[in-house]
Amino acid sequence: MWNWLPLYPPNRKEDKKLVTAIKTIAGFTPSNLALYKLATLHTSKSKDVAGFRESNERLEYLGDAILGAAVADYLFKKYPFKDEGFLTEIRSRIVNRESLNNLAHKIGVGAIVQYDQRNTQLQKVILGNTLEALVGAVYLDKGYLRCKRFVIDKLIQPYFDLAVVVNSDTNHKSKVIEYAQRNGKEIKFEITETKRGRGREFAAQVFLSGEAFGQGYGLTKKKAEQDAAEKTCGLLKI
Repeated sequence: MWNWLPLYPPNRKEDKKLVTAIKTIAGFTPSNLALYKLATLHTSKSKDVAGFRESNERLEYLGDAILGAAVADYLFKKYPFKDEGFLTEIRSRIVNRESLNNLAHKIGVGAIVQYDQRNTQLQKVILGNTLEALVGAVYLDKGYLRCKRFVIDKLIQPYFDLAVVVNSDTNHKSKVIEYAQRNGKEIKFEITETKRGRGREFAAQVFLSGEAFGQGYGLTKKKAEQDAAEKTCGLLKI
């Protein structure tokens, strides 16, 4: 398996806690614990190592790709007569930011993520990213086939009812537009920010008659607007 130098000196109490958590979440004992330590290290708690500020972002990048591939493979075999558009949409509903945040919360990722706890809002938005980093760690530690089984057996099948996912109406943008029209409000979707990092990410904001409502994020402008619309639906109880 992949070699990795320990990031920090061993801490028996913390190491034991992390091993127990990984066994609970993934169903196996880590072979290379340092990978999982890194996977749970958010940039807000990262340290400079030989001029490089180490954090879980690289593992998050890797885990995002592996997670997407595993879910794509599962859906491809689950729905042999569905077209590419259907498969892409269902995969997106499973692996979007909010879905992964909720899933990570359910399986206990919040108990092991290392972040600056002075920022009380931070954990709400980093759990899904940490889960992706954990998928990356599992891939490097155990290989793709074992990682795929982890994704399907421990994440997808126990926590996603595919019948519900398939039949859910996720066009939140249309819902917000209809709400605005019914209530005589002017609606505007504005791209407020573009971040460049491991991939370009957009931030979008919904405005109703000039008043700011939900803010959303995504790797495309369309996804960011849908995320912002979903947040707005929640605020307006649509």
